[in-house]
Amino acid sequence: MAEYIRRMLRPLAGSRRATIDTIEPLTSPLSPRQPVDLTDDAAVTEVLDLAIKVGSVLLDSGTGAIDTQTQIRFVAGMFGVERADVDVTYNTIMVSARRGSSMPPVTAMRTVHYRSLDFTRLAQVDRLIRKIRNLAVTPGEAHEVIDDIISSPHPYARWIATLAWSTMAAALSVTLGGGLLVAVVAFGTTAFIDRMNRFLNRWGTPQFFQQVAGGFIAVIPAALVFRFQEALGVAISPSLVIAAGVIVLLSGLSLVGSVQDAITGAPITGVARFFELLILTGGIISGVSVALRLLEGTGTYLPTITSTTTLGLTDAPAQIIGGGVAAAAFALGSYAETRALTVAFAGGLIGAMVSAAAALIDIGAVIAGGLAAVTVGFVGGLLARRALTPPLVVAVAGITPLLPGLAVYRGLYGFLNEQTLDGFTALASALGIGAALAAGVTLGEFLARTLRRPRIPTRPTRALLTARSALRPKRFTRDADDPPPPPDDIAVTEPMRALRADSGSFTRITAEDLAARADR
Repeated sequence: MAEYIRRMLRPLAGSRRATIDTIEPLTSPLSPRQPVDLTDDAAVTEVLDLAIKVGSVLLDSGTGAIDTQTQIRFVAGMFGVERADVDVTYNTIMVSARRGSSMPPVTAMRTVHYRSLDFTRLAQVDRLIRKIRNLAVTPGEAHEVIDDIISSPHPYARWIATLAWSTMAAALSVTLGGGLLVAVVAFGTTAFIDRMNRFLNRWGTPQFFQQVAGGFIAVIPAALVFRFQEALGVAISPSLVIAAGVIVLLSGLSLVGSVQDAITGAPITGVARFFELLILTGGIISGVSVALRLLEGTGTYLPTITSTTTLGLTDAPAQIIGGGVAAAAFALGSYAETRALTVAFAGGLIGAMVSAAAALIDIGAVIAGGLAAVTVGFVGGLLARRALTPPLVVAVAGITPLLPGLAVYRGLYGFLNEQTLDGFTALASALGIGAALAAGVTLGEFLARTLRRPRIPTRPTRALLTARSALRPKRFTRDADDPPPPPDDIAVTEPMRALRADSGSFTRITAEDLAARADR
């Protein structure tokens, strides 16, 4: 029976793993493909610089410090620099390669400057690491690829990202229990927030003040519609619009990375990220607070709300579908690859489904969020294998619809209206839900990694058949009349020219090429 169950689950588990999942910490599972001369300072420095560039993209995308360290050490080890000490602290990466007791170590350092989320860049680096692992890549070839990845523009136009963020807000408002009017107002409000913050970013405005502006704008349209709803002949719940805007602003923050660092053994980086998270969340609260005070000065008072929504069984389908759409829209707004959108939608759908079921059982918002996050992390990690997508994309997108935007707004509303106890309770609940979401995703990813570890391909030609282009997801296929795979001692270097940005497929290797290479 157990064997039958394993066979049934095998298609879901898959044989392809995320790159980080196939790397054993503090070990070198493969022999170096292109070992460099450790006595050559220039060659070792080139390898360390490559590893740091890879790590900077990972850290910039929100990857945890421990996972970043592991992959940096792995890249260096693939070129023979196995005794490397890696230190990742918030926005700094330092790597020191030890070369024995008779030679001085070689050290390299890089400061990571955070930019807008670009999950396509993260996926491209993930595939580059797979190439380094599977094929005989030279450091020079890998440098060309990573430089192209870092310097390349976003894969989508900026207006597509604005449309995605607006769609996400509309879907979130439906998930919270809003109707068509609430969704339309949330869509327009978020579009204006995105364009305004883009304008402020051009002027180099710190992100804190961008969050203040976003929180302020999130309140005004909903309040105006609420004030004139009788004249317009409509009815609207402004709290749902505001909560959707707050969740959109919170979604770009490194909640998962900060808690993951604290759990997995990088407390310094975790504290730094979490403090940044609190400061930027404070910016949202400040913007909402200023807007509410200005509205009260004009005689506009928003209705009292509760910290949770009471949705019945009939509302569950809309809530679940809205969660999936919001997750997919977040992935699109973060410039994820098209193959990742379906996986993100499935992650958000599953998370919203578990959250809705937990809400019907009434086990508490914190526990419900934790259970939903564990499910998203576990199932998302498995689904990410099929799409060859980094699990971080699925995890962050999947928990986005579960962020406690309504609880944050409820807490602020309580503090501003002499309901201090209710406000403190709501903010404490929001903090607990956020921590449960991040911790649950971390646990789910860990469970997914321990499930059925496949063997890493060792034959060069087998690697050719399974690896993908670093910049274009095209698979190299072998015809039935092609020659059999070469022996393991034949190095394959030419196909790595497909790593270049201007190449879309691997170079076919004929039997004559293999014979000539064996003679050399």
